[in-house]
Amino acid sequence: MTLVQLDLPDPTAMRGRWAALAAVQAAAGHGERCRALPQLWHYDDGHGSWADLHHLGEGRAVLLGQDRNESQTFYAEASDFFEEPETDLLAGAPGWWEPPVRRVREEQLFLGFVYGYDGSVWQRADYESEDGFNALRLPALSGEWTREAVVATARRAGIPAPAQESVDALIAADAALDPAAVSAVVPAGWDAEAGAVAGRLFLTG
Repeated sequence: MTLVQLDLPDPTAMRGRWAALAAVQAAAGHGERCRALPQLWHYDDGHGSWADLHHLGEGRAVLLGQDRNESQTFYAEASDFFEEPETDLLAGAPGWWEPPVRRVREEQLFLGFVYGYDGSVWQRADYESEDGFNALRLPALSGEWTREAVVATARRAGIPAPAQESVDALIAADAALDPAAVSAVVPAGWDAEAGAVAGRLFLTG
């Protein structure tokens, strides 16, 4: 089967934005929601929707996840659980997409989307069902969405929104963060050092 090409930024273009949000959330004490692990960048919205970007070497990556409300692609176990027709998210995909999918299934999580990056283009299986990716609004896809997520973190904590210039500088650092850069965004009392550490982990992902 033919794969569908997607218009998404490459992983290196997402790094600074993903790291900036991770830094702010770690400083706020919610680092589990957005973080870098070995060869894996994780994001979840705190309400059950999530995305993981797996780095597979040789420039390859797999981005997968689910929107808890909008994903209508019922893959593997989800098809049986919800008693819905299955969408094969790996139809036509090369074999290197499968290990991250297997890892998620072993963790007993449902998948709404699986996208592969071969070093030059993003692709997915060909299907018509809504997979939930657009509804997820992964912040790392754009500077605007990252700023919105940072502001939302501040509002949940009941503090004023940080200046856009400070957030943009945090993004532009491209994960090479220090506590001073994080302190320019977060209020006194938040852990800017923990934020900087969380952001720098994206340099090794």
